[in-house]
Amino acid sequence: MINAVIIEDEKKSREVLETLVKTHCPDVNILGMADSVASGVELIRKENPRLIFLDIEMADGSGFDLLEQLDSSSYEVIFTTASDAHALRAIKYSAIDYLLKPIDADELIDAVEKIRVKHSNTANLDNLKFLLQNFKKPTDQYTKISLPTGNAYEIVNVKDIIRCEADGSYTSFFLENKKKLLVSASLKHYEDLLPPDDFIRVHHHHLINMNHVVRFLKADGGYAVMSDGTQIEISRRKKDAFVQRLNKV
Repeated sequence: MINAVIIEDEKKSREVLETLVKTHCPDVNILGMADSVASGVELIRKENPRLIFLDIEMADGSGFDLLEQLDSSSYEVIFTTASDAHALRAIKYSAIDYLLKPIDADELIDAVEKIRVKHSNTANLDNLKFLLQNFKKPTDQYTKISLPTGNAYEIVNVKDIIRCEADGSYTSFFLENKKKLLVSASLKHYEDLLPPDDFIRVHHHHLINMNHVVRFLKADGGYAVMSDGTQIEISRRKKDAFVQRLNKV
C-alpha cells in the first residue's frame, strides 16, 4: 500500500483526483488533503506519506515553495498542472512525474505504477534538488538534464549529448565520453524537450546535436558524421532543413 496526500488549492480538483485515485489505484491510500502551501507542509510532516500529489500554483505560493520547506527524502512527488510552461519544462528536464489537468486516468495509473516499482528514494531526492535548481533559473535553457535509466537517474550535461536514437518506446543516448544510456522515454519526448537550436531530427530514428557534426557526406542521400565517428543517415525529407542548420553552425 502506498500512503499518499493531495495538495491542491481547488476543491473540485482535489475531489476529482481523490476519486480517480480511489477508483483506478486501489493500492494508494489517501491519508489526507490540503489546500495551500502552509497546510500542505503541516499535513506532510504529520502523515509522512510516501507519495505527494502536488499542485504547482496555489494561492499562497507554489509547489516548489512547499518542497523547499521540507527536508525529508522519504517521499515521491507527482506534480499536477494545467498550463505553467516554464514549470513543466523544468519538471521534464528533472525527470519528475507530472499529470496535466484535466487528469487522464491512464496517465495517473502509469505515474503511480512508476512509484510502486521504485526501490530507492535517493535518486528521487537528487532529482527534486535538481528540479528546484532548474526552476529558479530565469530561462528554459537548462545546461543539464536528468535521464531515467531503470531504477536510477543519470544527470548529464546537455552539451555532452552527441545523438539520440529511437529504440522502440525507449531512447539510446550517446554521450561525449563514449557512454551509452538507455532511457525509458520516447525519442519524440526528447525531440520536444532538448533545445531546438542545437538538436535536430534528421531521421525517424535519429536526433542529433548539431554541435557534434564534423562532416556531411553527400553520398547515397547524405550522412552526418558525428564527433564519435558514427555516420547518421539523413532522410530525404529532412535533408534541406539539415543543410540549412549546418550552414548556421
